[in-house]
Amino acid sequence: MRIVVALGGNALLRRGEPMTPAAQRRNVRRACEALAPVAREHELVVSHGNGPQVGLLALQVHAYQPETAPPLDVLGAATEGTIGYLIEQELRNALPPGTELATVLTMTEVDPGDPAFDHPTKPVGPIYEPEEAVRLAAMSGFVMRPDGEHFRRVVASPAPKRIVEIRPITWLVERGCVVICAGGGGIPTVPAPDPDGHTRHALAGVEAVVDKDLTGSLLAREVDADLFVMATDVDGVYLDWGTPRQRRLGEVTPAELARHRFPAGTMGPKVDAACRFVEATGRRAVIGALDDLAGILAGTHGTRIRPDAPCVAAVGTGRDVDLSEV
Repeated sequence: MRIVVALGGNALLRRGEPMTPAAQRRNVRRACEALAPVAREHELVVSHGNGPQVGLLALQVHAYQPETAPPLDVLGAATEGTIGYLIEQELRNALPPGTELATVLTMTEVDPGDPAFDHPTKPVGPIYEPEEAVRLAAMSGFVMRPDGEHFRRVVASPAPKRIVEIRPITWLVERGCVVICAGGGGIPTVPAPDPDGHTRHALAGVEAVVDKDLTGSLLAREVDADLFVMATDVDGVYLDWGTPRQRRLGEVTPAELARHRFPAGTMGPKVDAACRFVEATGRRAVIGALDDLAGILAGTHGTRIRPDAPCVAAVGTGRDVDLSEV
Protein backbone atom coordinates (compact mmCIF):
# COMPACT_ATOMS: atom_id res chain seq x y z
CA MET A 1 0.00 0.00 0.00
CA ARG A 2 0.92 3.63 -0.39
CA ILE A 3 0.33 5.34 2.96
CA VAL A 4 0.50 8.98 3.98
CA VAL A 5 1.05 9.49 7.71
CA ALA A 6 0.54 13.02 9.01
CA LEU A 7 2.26 13.51 12.36
CA GLY A 8 0.63 16.14 14.52
CA GLY A 9 2.91 18.74 16.08
CA ASN A 10 1.75 17.66 19.53
CA ALA A 11 2.56 14.04 18.68
CA LEU A 12 6.17 15.15 18.25
CA LEU A 13 6.19 17.28 21.39
CA ARG A 14 3.96 16.04 24.17
CA ARG A 15 1.76 18.53 25.97
CA GLY A 16 3.52 20.17 28.88
CA GLU A 17 7.01 19.02 27.86
CA PRO A 18 9.83 21.57 27.62
CA MET A 19 10.58 22.46 24.01
CA THR A 20 14.24 21.46 24.22
CA PRO A 21 16.28 19.79 21.46
CA ALA A 22 16.60 16.68 23.64
CA ALA A 23 12.84 16.41 24.15
CA GLN A 24 12.12 16.87 20.45
CA ARG A 25 14.78 14.34 19.47
CA ARG A 26 13.36 11.83 21.94
CA ASN A 27 9.84 12.23 20.59
CA VAL A 28 10.97 12.09 16.96
CA ARG A 29 12.82 8.85 17.73
CA ARG A 30 9.66 7.43 19.31
CA ALA A 31 7.65 8.46 16.24
CA CYS A 32 10.17 6.86 13.89
CA GLU A 33 10.10 3.61 15.85
CA ALA A 34 6.38 3.49 15.06
CA LEU A 35 6.90 4.53 11.43
CA ALA A 36 9.75 2.14 10.62
CA PRO A 37 7.60 -1.04 10.39
CA VAL A 38 5.28 0.81 8.01
CA ALA A 39 8.19 1.88 5.80
CA ARG A 40 9.49 -1.71 5.67
CA GLU A 41 6.19 -3.05 4.31
CA HIS A 42 4.63 -0.16 2.40
CA GLU A 43 5.32 2.97 0.37
CA LEU A 44 5.42 5.77 2.93
CA VAL A 45 5.04 9.53 2.79
CA VAL A 46 5.35 11.46 6.07
CA SER A 47 4.12 14.96 6.79
CA HIS A 48 4.31 16.66 10.16
CA GLY A 49 3.05 19.55 12.21
CA ASN A 50 5.16 22.41 13.50
CA GLY A 51 2.79 24.48 15.63
CA PRO A 52 4.71 24.28 18.92
CA GLN A 53 8.07 24.76 17.20
CA VAL A 54 7.20 27.67 14.91
CA GLY A 55 5.38 29.47 17.71
CA LEU A 56 8.33 29.26 20.08
CA LEU A 57 10.77 30.28 17.34
CA ALA A 58 8.62 33.31 16.55
CA LEU A 59 8.58 34.25 20.21
CA GLN A 60 12.35 33.86 20.57
CA VAL A 61 13.09 35.93 17.48
CA HIS A 62 10.62 38.62 18.52
CA ALA A 63 12.14 38.81 22.01
CA TYR A 64 15.67 39.37 20.72
CA GLN A 65 15.13 41.23 17.43
CA PRO A 66 11.52 42.49 17.31
CA GLU A 67 12.27 45.09 14.64
CA THR A 68 13.79 42.52 12.24
CA ALA A 69 11.74 39.43 13.14
CA PRO A 70 11.20 37.25 10.04
CA PRO A 71 7.63 36.44 9.01
CA LEU A 72 5.93 33.13 9.71
CA ASP A 73 6.61 31.74 6.23
CA VAL A 74 10.37 32.04 6.83
CA LEU A 75 10.04 30.58 10.33
CA GLY A 76 7.91 27.79 8.88
CA ALA A 77 10.64 26.97 6.38
CA ALA A 78 13.18 26.85 9.22
CA THR A 79 11.09 24.45 11.28
CA GLU A 80 10.24 22.34 8.23
CA GLY A 81 13.93 21.84 7.59
CA THR A 82 14.78 21.18 11.24
CA ILE A 83 11.99 18.69 11.93
CA GLY A 84 12.44 17.04 8.55
CA TYR A 85 16.11 16.55 9.31
CA LEU A 86 15.34 14.93 12.67
CA ILE A 87 12.70 12.63 11.20
CA GLU A 88 14.87 11.62 8.25
CA GLN A 89 17.87 10.88 10.45
CA GLU A 90 15.99 8.90 13.11
CA LEU A 91 13.95 6.99 10.52
CA ARG A 92 17.08 6.21 8.52
CA ASN A 93 18.69 4.82 11.70
CA ALA A 94 15.64 2.61 12.29
CA LEU A 95 15.49 1.17 8.76
CA PRO A 96 17.71 -1.36 6.94
CA PRO A 97 20.85 0.00 5.23
CA GLY A 98 20.19 1.12 1.70
CA THR A 99 16.70 2.45 2.36
CA GLU A 100 16.26 5.67 0.42
CA LEU A 101 14.82 8.68 2.25
CA ALA A 102 14.45 12.33 1.28
CA THR A 103 13.15 15.48 2.93
CA VAL A 104 11.51 17.88 0.49
CA LEU A 105 11.22 21.52 1.52
CA THR A 106 7.66 22.17 0.43
CA MET A 107 5.76 25.32 -0.48
CA THR A 108 1.97 25.41 -0.38
CA GLU A 109 -0.02 27.97 -2.32
CA VAL A 110 -2.98 29.55 -0.52
CA ASP A 111 -5.65 32.05 -1.51
CA PRO A 112 -4.76 35.56 -0.26
CA GLY A 113 -8.50 36.17 0.11
CA ASP A 114 -9.04 33.16 2.37
CA PRO A 115 -11.34 34.24 5.26
CA ALA A 116 -8.95 32.50 7.69
CA PHE A 117 -6.78 35.63 7.54
CA ASP A 118 -9.58 37.54 9.28
CA HIS A 119 -10.28 34.82 11.85
CA PRO A 120 -7.09 33.26 13.27
CA THR A 121 -7.68 29.86 14.90
CA LYS A 122 -4.44 27.88 14.54
CA PRO A 123 -2.64 27.39 17.89
CA VAL A 124 1.13 27.81 17.69
CA GLY A 125 3.81 27.80 20.34
CA PRO A 126 3.73 26.75 23.99
CA ILE A 127 0.90 27.13 26.51
CA TYR A 128 0.84 30.15 28.83
CA GLU A 129 -0.70 31.09 32.13
CA PRO A 130 -3.40 33.78 31.72
CA GLU A 131 -1.24 36.59 33.11
CA GLU A 132 1.65 35.75 30.78
CA ALA A 133 -0.71 35.52 27.80
CA VAL A 134 -2.04 39.03 28.51
CA ARG A 135 1.50 40.40 28.78
CA LEU A 136 2.64 38.82 25.51
CA ALA A 137 -0.46 40.00 23.67
CA ALA A 138 0.17 43.57 24.82
CA MET A 139 3.89 43.42 24.02
CA SER A 140 3.79 41.72 20.62
CA GLY A 141 0.24 42.03 19.31
CA PHE A 142 -0.19 38.24 19.34
CA VAL A 143 -3.77 36.94 19.35
CA MET A 144 -4.29 34.63 22.33
CA ARG A 145 -7.08 32.11 22.82
CA PRO A 146 -7.98 29.76 25.70
CA ASP A 147 -6.49 26.25 25.58
CA GLY A 148 -8.03 24.38 28.50
CA GLU A 149 -6.93 26.23 31.63
CA HIS A 150 -4.16 27.97 29.73
CA PHE A 151 -3.73 30.13 26.62
CA ARG A 152 -1.92 29.76 23.31
CA ARG A 153 -1.16 32.10 20.47
CA VAL A 154 -3.37 31.61 17.39
CA VAL A 155 -2.63 32.65 13.80
CA ALA A 156 -4.37 32.49 10.44
CA SER A 157 -4.57 28.98 9.01
CA PRO A 158 -5.69 29.19 5.36
CA ALA A 159 -6.63 26.14 3.33
CA PRO A 160 -4.11 24.83 0.78
CA LYS A 161 -4.81 25.26 -2.91
CA ARG A 162 -1.71 23.62 -4.41
CA ILE A 163 1.38 21.75 -3.27
CA VAL A 164 4.07 23.34 -5.39
CA GLU A 165 6.55 20.43 -5.27
CA ILE A 166 3.99 17.63 -5.78
CA ARG A 167 5.63 16.33 -8.98
CA PRO A 168 9.09 15.68 -7.51
CA ILE A 169 7.45 14.26 -4.37
CA THR A 170 5.51 11.80 -6.51
CA TRP A 171 8.59 10.89 -8.56
CA LEU A 172 10.48 10.01 -5.39
CA VAL A 173 7.64 7.88 -4.01
CA GLU A 174 7.28 6.01 -7.30
CA ARG A 175 10.98 5.13 -7.11
CA GLY A 176 10.66 3.60 -3.65
CA CYS A 177 11.87 6.53 -1.59
CA VAL A 178 10.41 7.33 1.82
CA VAL A 179 9.52 11.03 1.56
CA ILE A 180 9.18 13.56 4.37
CA CYS A 181 7.41 16.65 3.05
CA ALA A 182 4.73 19.32 3.54
CA GLY A 183 5.93 19.99 7.09
CA GLY A 184 3.65 22.29 9.03
CA GLY A 185 1.26 22.32 6.08
CA GLY A 186 4.01 23.62 3.84
CA ILE A 187 5.47 27.11 3.56
CA PRO A 188 2.53 29.48 2.93
CA THR A 189 2.83 31.28 -0.39
CA VAL A 190 0.61 33.31 -2.72
CA PRO A 191 0.97 34.23 -6.41
CA ALA A 192 3.25 37.23 -6.84
CA PRO A 193 1.92 40.04 -9.09
CA ASP A 194 4.21 41.82 -11.51
CA PRO A 195 4.44 45.64 -11.65
CA ASP A 196 1.48 45.77 -14.07
CA GLY A 197 -0.74 43.85 -11.65
CA HIS A 198 -0.67 40.57 -13.56
CA THR A 199 0.03 37.30 -11.80
CA ARG A 200 3.31 35.63 -12.66
CA HIS A 201 4.39 32.09 -12.00
CA ALA A 202 6.43 33.42 -9.09
CA LEU A 203 5.32 32.99 -5.50
CA ALA A 204 5.72 35.14 -2.41
CA GLY A 205 5.56 34.12 1.23
CA VAL A 206 2.66 35.19 3.42
CA GLU A 207 2.23 35.57 7.20
CA ALA A 208 0.28 32.42 8.15
CA VAL A 209 0.52 28.75 9.02
CA VAL A 210 -1.20 26.59 6.40
CA ASP A 211 -3.76 24.16 7.76
CA LYS A 212 -1.54 21.08 8.04
CA ASP A 213 -4.47 18.64 8.16
CA LEU A 214 -5.96 19.89 4.91
CA THR A 215 -2.49 19.92 3.34
CA GLY A 216 -2.03 16.31 4.46
CA SER A 217 -5.35 15.40 2.87
CA LEU A 218 -4.41 17.16 -0.37
CA LEU A 219 -1.00 15.45 -0.32
CA ALA A 220 -2.61 12.03 0.20
CA ARG A 221 -4.97 12.60 -2.71
CA GLU A 222 -2.30 13.91 -5.08
CA VAL A 223 0.20 11.08 -4.42
CA ASP A 224 -2.65 8.58 -4.91
CA ALA A 225 -2.45 7.16 -1.37
CA ASP A 226 -4.40 4.05 -0.43
CA LEU A 227 -4.66 5.12 3.22
CA PHE A 228 -4.41 8.49 4.98
CA VAL A 229 -3.47 8.38 8.66
CA MET A 230 -3.47 11.38 10.99
CA ALA A 231 -1.37 10.40 13.99
CA THR A 232 -1.83 12.68 16.95
CA ASP A 233 -1.72 12.59 20.77
CA VAL A 234 -5.25 11.25 21.26
CA ASP A 235 -6.57 7.82 20.33
CA GLY A 236 -9.40 8.95 18.09
CA VAL A 237 -12.32 11.31 17.56
CA TYR A 238 -14.53 11.81 20.61
CA LEU A 239 -18.06 13.04 21.06
CA ASP A 240 -18.82 15.13 24.17
CA TRP A 241 -15.08 15.50 24.80
CA GLY A 242 -14.22 16.56 28.34
CA THR A 243 -17.56 15.53 29.81
CA PRO A 244 -18.66 12.38 31.68
CA ARG A 245 -20.45 11.35 28.47
CA GLN A 246 -17.36 11.43 26.24
CA ARG A 247 -17.03 8.44 23.91
CA ARG A 248 -14.64 7.57 21.13
CA LEU A 249 -15.95 6.90 17.64
CA GLY A 250 -14.81 3.66 16.02
CA GLU A 251 -15.83 3.21 12.38
CA VAL A 252 -17.85 6.03 10.88
CA THR A 253 -18.69 7.64 7.56
CA PRO A 254 -18.39 11.29 6.48
CA ALA A 255 -22.19 11.57 6.59
CA GLU A 256 -22.23 10.40 10.21
CA LEU A 257 -19.47 12.82 11.18
CA ALA A 258 -21.33 15.69 9.49
CA ARG A 259 -24.04 15.44 12.17
CA HIS A 260 -21.61 16.63 14.82
CA ARG A 261 -19.50 19.72 15.45
CA PHE A 262 -15.86 19.52 16.46
CA PRO A 263 -13.53 22.26 17.78
CA ALA A 264 -12.24 24.49 14.96
CA GLY A 265 -8.71 24.75 16.32
CA THR A 266 -8.11 21.08 17.12
CA MET A 267 -10.18 18.09 15.97
CA GLY A 268 -12.41 19.93 13.50
CA PRO A 269 -9.74 20.33 10.77
CA LYS A 270 -8.69 16.68 11.18
CA VAL A 271 -12.25 15.44 10.70
CA ASP A 272 -12.69 17.74 7.71
CA ALA A 273 -9.38 16.59 6.17
CA ALA A 274 -10.20 12.91 6.65
CA CYS A 275 -13.65 13.31 5.11
CA ARG A 276 -12.26 15.18 2.09
CA PHE A 277 -9.83 12.36 1.39
CA VAL A 278 -12.48 9.65 1.80
CA GLU A 279 -15.07 11.44 -0.32
CA ALA A 280 -12.58 12.21 -3.10
CA THR A 281 -10.98 8.77 -3.32
CA GLY A 282 -13.42 6.21 -1.89
CA ARG A 283 -10.59 4.99 0.34
CA ARG A 284 -10.17 5.15 4.10
CA ALA A 285 -8.70 7.64 6.54
CA VAL A 286 -7.89 7.09 10.21
CA ILE A 287 -7.41 9.51 13.10
CA GLY A 288 -5.61 8.03 16.08
CA ALA A 289 -2.64 7.98 18.42
CA LEU A 290 0.88 7.65 17.10
CA ASP A 291 1.58 4.89 19.62
CA ASP A 292 -1.33 2.90 18.14
CA LEU A 293 -0.02 3.02 14.56
CA ALA A 294 0.30 -0.76 14.26
CA GLY A 295 -3.28 -1.18 15.44
CA ILE A 296 -4.44 1.58 13.10
CA LEU A 297 -3.03 -0.31 10.11
CA ALA A 298 -4.59 -3.53 11.43
CA GLY A 299 -7.98 -1.79 11.59
CA THR A 300 -8.40 -2.16 15.35
CA HIS A 301 -7.46 1.30 16.66
CA GLY A 302 -8.32 4.91 16.01
CA THR A 303 -11.39 6.44 14.43
CA ARG A 304 -11.73 4.85 11.00
CA ILE A 305 -13.57 6.87 8.36
CA ARG A 306 -14.93 4.80 5.50
CA PRO A 307 -16.90 5.87 2.40
CA ASP A 308 -20.64 6.37 2.68
CA ALA A 309 -20.97 4.15 -0.40
CA PRO A 310 -18.59 2.25 -2.70
CA CYS A 311 -16.67 4.60 -4.99
CA VAL A 312 -15.12 3.74 -8.34
CA ALA A 313 -12.10 5.84 -7.38
CA ALA A 314 -11.17 3.19 -4.83
CA VAL A 315 -9.95 0.78 -7.51
CA GLY A 316 -7.59 0.86 -10.44
CA THR A 317 -4.50 2.25 -8.71
CA GLY A 318 -2.20 -0.16 -10.50
CA ARG A 319 -0.76 -1.43 -7.19
CA ASP A 320 -1.47 -4.61 -5.28
CA VAL A 321 -3.91 -3.45 -2.61
CA ASP A 322 -6.22 -5.54 -0.46
CA LEU A 323 -9.14 -3.13 -0.14
CA SER A 324 -10.57 -5.12 2.76
CA GLU A 325 -7.57 -3.90 4.77
CA VAL A 326 -7.62 -0.29 3.62
